[in-house]
Amino acid sequence: MRNLEERYLDRLSDLYPTIAAASTEIINLQAILNLPKGTEHFITDVHGEYEAFSHVLKNGSGSVRRKINDVFGNTLSSRDKQSLATLIYYPKDKIAQVKKTESNMEDWYKINLYRLIEVSKRAASKYTRSKVRKALPKDFAYVIEELITERSEINDKESYYNEIIMTIIRIGRAEEFIIAISSLIQRLVVDHLHIVGDIYDRGPGPHIIMDKLMNYHSLDIQWGNHDVVWMGAAAGQLACIANVIRICARYGNLDILEDGYGINLLPLAAFALQTYGDDPCDCFMLKGMDNPNKAEMEMNMRMHKAISIIQFKIEGQTIRRQPGFGLEERALLHRIDYEKGTITLDGKEYKLLDTNFPTIDPKNPYQLSADEEDVMERLERAFTGCEKLQEHMHFLLSKGSLYKVYNNNLLYHGCVPLNEDGSLKEVTLFGKKFKGKSLYDALERYVRKGFFAVDKEDWQNGKDIMWYIWLNPNSPLFGKDKMATFERYFLAEEETHKEVKNPYYQYIENEKVIASIMKEFGLDFESDDTHIINGHVPVKRKNGESPVKCNGKVMVIDGGFSKAYQRETGIAGYTLIYNSYGLLLVAHEPFESTESAIEKESDIHSESMVIRRVVQRSLVGNTDIGKELKEQIADLEVLLAAYRSGELKEKL
Repeated sequence: MRNLEERYLDRLSDLYPTIAAASTEIINLQAILNLPKGTEHFITDVHGEYEAFSHVLKNGSGSVRRKINDVFGNTLSSRDKQSLATLIYYPKDKIAQVKKTESNMEDWYKINLYRLIEVSKRAASKYTRSKVRKALPKDFAYVIEELITERSEINDKESYYNEIIMTIIRIGRAEEFIIAISSLIQRLVVDHLHIVGDIYDRGPGPHIIMDKLMNYHSLDIQWGNHDVVWMGAAAGQLACIANVIRICARYGNLDILEDGYGINLLPLAAFALQTYGDDPCDCFMLKGMDNPNKAEMEMNMRMHKAISIIQFKIEGQTIRRQPGFGLEERALLHRIDYEKGTITLDGKEYKLLDTNFPTIDPKNPYQLSADEEDVMERLERAFTGCEKLQEHMHFLLSKGSLYKVYNNNLLYHGCVPLNEDGSLKEVTLFGKKFKGKSLYDALERYVRKGFFAVDKEDWQNGKDIMWYIWLNPNSPLFGKDKMATFERYFLAEEETHKEVKNPYYQYIENEKVIASIMKEFGLDFESDDTHIINGHVPVKRKNGESPVKCNGKVMVIDGGFSKAYQRETGIAGYTLIYNSYGLLLVAHEPFESTESAIEKESDIHSESMVIRRVVQRSLVGNTDIGKELKEQIADLEVLLAAYRSGELKEKL
């Protein structure tokens, strides 16, 4: 049997059958190594805020505006630059608006086509012609390539370009062309997108965000705990299903499930009305609903209470089924004195704010009633049978992971669980011990088992681990000693609501600890290029907190995309740009609306902070892709040597 290298070279020769073909590819790859690295865009904790997320994606956290400034400098007014930027973000809507007031659309088309072509030239300048060609919109690929590519053989380029542009206008294709080239610019200003967790919950449009991400040209996703609980729900884990519905109810977003995913909530609504119809459900007020319809709000509050009680029961069952999760203290229903209306926690008795529990049997408090059982059976079938939800969750599985090392940056959503002394915390999962990177790897394996395992025990454990990741103190995506959901609903005492963060957050400024975490994931703390990028805990900028930790080695970029947190943070999200010039952190003000962005040409007001600026531009050769290209070049050089030595024959 031939050795592996011979077989590999033989397969490689099928792709590059001649000396000329192998040589050409080596030259091409070597040239790519010397191009500037593509722009990476980091976003985290989007939490269903579709409009703000979409706008930040369209403007590339200011990347489009920077390209416009690079091209036009002082030759365009600020107003004209903003108009051009708005046209690039929302070409179809902006053209419709202009048509209402512009008397000479032909001139307007001509002026803006020239401007868009110049911006697209600049955006395309650091990519190979082949890569740009692949990004071109199909309908106008040839024309755009002609317009943005230098053609030295054309003596009078101005007349050549003029003729193309005038023809586009004359045949009535200017609007479609503007839409196409604007889309190209948006695509070229960001080469790769990183979503560092929590696409789901709180905001109204996570399903729309997922649709958008599924069509994005290049991205990876690091799961957040809110993403994983949705994954668990899609896999049929009942506690995850209950949590997903409860959070949607709490934020007045049940239409995400009903309209976005087509999940039938009528059985839950009917049960809630029958069981809690005379209950004011005062402890289950909704968050974030502007001017809600009173009847709708009351119905949602009843559903909110109904699914919350079901959740506490099912979680108690899960805790008993998985004693290794160490969550016995979080099974609370059997700690209630139902006659007195009190609960005993940590040896102290507290008065409950709500004592109406018609479906709880004090002797067997975690048993679902027959009606609750029926509701959950229907919901389980609805979640596991929802084609769109399954499609979205499998996209998260294919593009996502619990962490990622990319171009010397370590990306994860929450924290690396630590002991009080700053050392890596050892965690037991199903009888085996893990810590640091191995804990992340083990948890991710079990998540995938929850969807794909054939063995029933592995499958059930995989489903349950998604609930574990959601709220366990040892979960790297949660990072607190408890999730005080029950206490926040039923107890007035603030002391019971407190959730103590993992020691990771105490050591986030400690260089020795951060260096040990980087080493655990194969990174060198001493290198200028290495950073940790994570979200999960909103940075309270209004209180003077900085997202930049540990002398620039750690960046916590959750600044409050979710409207529910913007009062705490004082801003509406951080994003991070990593381009060939360095790292740029962008703080965003709240986004008013898409309509305002079009009508008033109002962008998201953002402040940029340079985290690191390089003396020389970073090249593709310095990136992970560059490492792969260098390996390909080395393989091709071996192939070339084999051709020239006679070991392999050219396949002419």
